[in-house]
Amino acid sequence: MNMSLAIPIETSARHIHLCEEDFHILFGEGGALTYKADLSQPGQYVCEERLTIKGPKGTFENVAVLGPFRKETQVEISLTDSRKLGITGMIRQSGETEGTPGCTLVGPAGSLELDHGVIVAKRHIHMTPVQAVQLNVRDNDDVFVIMESYERSLIFADVVVRVSPDYALAMHVDTDEANAFANENNPTGVILKLFGGRTYNLQKWAEELQSGIHRL
Repeated sequence: MNMSLAIPIETSARHIHLCEEDFHILFGEGGALTYKADLSQPGQYVCEERLTIKGPKGTFENVAVLGPFRKETQVEISLTDSRKLGITGMIRQSGETEGTPGCTLVGPAGSLELDHGVIVAKRHIHMTPVQAVQLNVRDNDDVFVIMESYERSLIFADVVVRVSPDYALAMHVDTDEANAFANENNPTGVILKLFGGRTYNLQKWAEELQSGIHRL
């Protein structure tokens, strides 16, 4: 069954979330994040501050810092970015940084060696509890999202649902994923309810299809 609520699809380029302690190492004591512009999620914003990310093989300069401060510093990149940096790209939900690779962050006042915290963000949908009820999904469900794009329409699988009263409806993909479709102005998608409405992992489905098991 096709759930008809249109979900805005937003491209999330590489960026950095900082804890306050690390901010002062990189930008100096006594400073604060400098607001530049709001993001789609309430209370989240892009800052004037920029950093350089260094890995064993490559560097990205002028990388955006997002506010407000987090409890732990986290660097979000794409899989293509990870190859340029020379680090392993690990797909994780935001905040799940245990066992992830690190990198070097360079700011105007100093540098910081992270031993973990670099992730490739799992594609996800932010929504409110009311919207979750409308769409018949729950927090941490994995869903399919179909989107229309000129000659590049596609279905995203393994999209995790994140529910909070503090969220605004939006699906976030990284630059690799956005390049898979035409990335038209204001793209949207809708959730596809497959397997009788149950949450189902695409990898498991693919394995079962290859084994001759059909669940649709």
